[in-house]
Amino acid sequence: MNITRNNVDALNAVVTIEISKADYAPQVDKVLKNHLKNASIPGFRKGAVPMSLIQKQYGKAVLLEEVNKILQENLSKYIASQKLDLLGNPVPVVKEEINWDADDFTFEFELGIAPEFTVDLEAKNDVVYYKITADDKMLNDQVERIQKQYGKLISQDVVEENFDVAGTFRNEEKGIDSPANISLDIFKDKKTSKKFIGKKVGDVVTLNTKGLFEDDHKLMDYLKVDHDDVHGLDVDVDFTIEEINATELAELNQELFDKLFGEGNVTSVEQLKEKIKEDAETQFASQADQKFLNDVTASLLETTKFELPASFLKKWIQTVGETPLTPEQAEEEYARSENGLRYQLIEGRVLAQNKLQITFEDLKTYTSDVIKKQMAQFGQMNPTEADVEGIVARVLSNQEEVKRLSDQVMSEKMLNLFKEKIKAKTKEVSYEEFIKEMYGE
Repeated sequence: MNITRNNVDALNAVVTIEISKADYAPQVDKVLKNHLKNASIPGFRKGAVPMSLIQKQYGKAVLLEEVNKILQENLSKYIASQKLDLLGNPVPVVKEEINWDADDFTFEFELGIAPEFTVDLEAKNDVVYYKITADDKMLNDQVERIQKQYGKLISQDVVEENFDVAGTFRNEEKGIDSPANISLDIFKDKKTSKKFIGKKVGDVVTLNTKGLFEDDHKLMDYLKVDHDDVHGLDVDVDFTIEEINATELAELNQELFDKLFGEGNVTSVEQLKEKIKEDAETQFASQADQKFLNDVTASLLETTKFELPASFLKKWIQTVGETPLTPEQAEEEYARSENGLRYQLIEGRVLAQNKLQITFEDLKTYTSDVIKKQMAQFGQMNPTEADVEGIVARVLSNQEEVKRLSDQVMSEKMLNLFKEKIKAKTKEVSYEEFIKEMYGE
């Protein structure tokens, strides 16, 4: 057997494998002899069938199978020995029909080579890290929501100002059928709120979605429409009134504070707001981190330049699925997946350049922290280490969970690396301002 490689360019190569009869004949003979022992052909005793008949019946199929085994095994060994960093899998070069009656065979495989490049995390960029703060308006609104949530609902017959209304938004054409509880101050225009005044249960109020709320994104919450549909949505929706309630706000006293945060942990409205601010900004930080990751990804894709073996990858895409694709379909799939492939290569290079890896201790520690947080949500504030370790062991015995948690650990490591290396500007914003930045508006 002889294996050679022709480097077409830095990203493409062709491997030629020459197989002689001596490479495959011993194994072919062995397989045919096994067929001979077990063959059952009318007119011949078992084990006494002439080899010529066995050869005629099974010879070609056995030859194909054994040659294919030799090809796959030796091609894999060659790639490993040469330390080739490939994209996709080798693609056989299609030739004229192979003469399987010959003694020697030659096969060729196209290879796509991963490009060489470096990732400069400290290069100049336009990435912004957002520090989201809970402003006074948000804190006051949240306090009022708490008072409403723990207040007393009083059923009413007719809608008046400051009442809450439960019902369902509907628009058949857009497939909107969304139950909602609304207060009349949610609308952008006071004229809209006035449409509800004097209405009763069973009445229908027709509203237009254009400019219905101060922020169009609220259409996602109340009408359950996708983000891509909310901007400029201009349709009529019918709101059928099902309940009318007035709310007697809960008093801001120690009983309410203890109910919310445990006995004695909060003793004043000022402390209540501090607690709300702390909890809100902790949640905001994770959203800011996710946007930061997204923006860094976009920046790296834009600034890290390298070529890909595009022609090879399109050929490979045609063959990789259960159903072969046409060249046109492969072109479309490549266009959809190119950025994803580029970022996989960039991420891999970042990991290698910075020697980032996950240890089993990293995985155990992360899993333990996740479990403790989940237990705290259900009131188990001080679980024993033995209990936590037992749950960790069970979780990490599941390979799917290990993969999911490993991805989260690596994402966290990447985030910390980016925060350390990326020269991002910090910008302090309110949550409303952040939402506008998030969606580019």
